[in-house]
Amino acid sequence: MNRPTLRVAIIALTLITAAIHFYLNFNTGAFVFQPAFTLNALGYLGLLVAFFKFAPLPFLEGRGKLLWYAYMGFTALTIVAYFAVNGAKSFANPVGMIDKIVEVILLAALWMHKDN
Repeated sequence: MNRPTLRVAIIALTLITAAIHFYLNFNTGAFVFQPAFTLNALGYLGLLVAFFKFAPLPFLEGRGKLLWYAYMGFTALTIVAYFAVNGAKSFANPVGMIDKIVEVILLAALWMHKDN
């Protein structure tokens, strides 16, 4: 896969998983602030902005590899945490499973982006 296609895939997958995590604050019909979901969504958006340099952040210049590791680690940690927190109930939640599929594909896209 070429670099522009990977870039679009990473952006789209990150926005999807961030939207799902924001959605989980409204899944009862009313806004219920859940810090873990909100912070996770904001973390994904922050990494997206930093990774693709959508905002001028001079202190991140030359730290592309570090950002790549952070993005990969954050995504992997989110997947592991979901299964650790939910245990056997993990597979019964369709929204959670859809999000984990998106995150696994995001991990694959990030991995392929490494050498492109």
